[in-house]
Amino acid sequence: MSNRASKGRYGPLLVIAFFSLAAMFWATPLAQDLSYHQFAGQDTFASVPNFWNMVSNIPFLVVGACGVLFCARHPALGARVSWGVFFLGVLLVAFGSTWYHLHPQNTTLLWDRLPMAVGFMGLFVALLSEYVDQRAQKFLLLPCALMGAAAVLFWGVYDDLRFYLWVQFFPLLTIVILLIFYTSKQAQKNYIAGALALYVLAKLLELGDHQIYDLTGQMVAGHPLKHLAAAGGVAVLYQMLTHRIPA
Repeated sequence: MSNRASKGRYGPLLVIAFFSLAAMFWATPLAQDLSYHQFAGQDTFASVPNFWNMVSNIPFLVVGACGVLFCARHPALGARVSWGVFFLGVLLVAFGSTWYHLHPQNTTLLWDRLPMAVGFMGLFVALLSEYVDQRAQKFLLLPCALMGAAAVLFWGVYDDLRFYLWVQFFPLLTIVILLIFYTSKQAQKNYIAGALALYVLAKLLELGDHQIYDLTGQMVAGHPLKHLAAAGGVAVLYQMLTHRIPA
């Protein structure tokens, strides 16, 4: 693909990035709501507090490790480093989220969000490499990963979620745009759409944590289900890659 063609494919995304960033800076600073840490179903089992919120991180560990190993064993995989960063972030989320749920507070939440943000930027760059420009990984992976980390650290220092929310919102919007308006010889849209749907489901389960706990007669809360749905989305992307190159 020529430089001119590549620039043309980036054009709409750059416009969206500019206006969404402007909206972020225009918005009022947003502090972390401390009620976020008050999860439903804070059950203690085998002397482990918040047991289900902690044990439901195991799928992140499993699918993250499988993805990292797959990327390491298949050098011919397109955007391999970006996919590897994504799966490594997922793997580390298992530890960060477990630590957070052991002591739910802003200082531990940072270690949950940090690998999540960096991993999400790895996914973002991997899909840019496949849909927009194969050279995206070379030029964008490091700055995007640093930007994801900076967004979390900015929140940790200033208690302002605007930058962190943008790091989540803009790549998510970009993925939707890629699925609708762009084509790729590598990426299978049905897998990506399925993973995206599970991610949206995970966010809804997170928002409905207490309501789900009440509706199920206090058997299960929304937050551990959120972990399972999010890990399921990662597993869908892992399956997509193994269909390209048999594991």
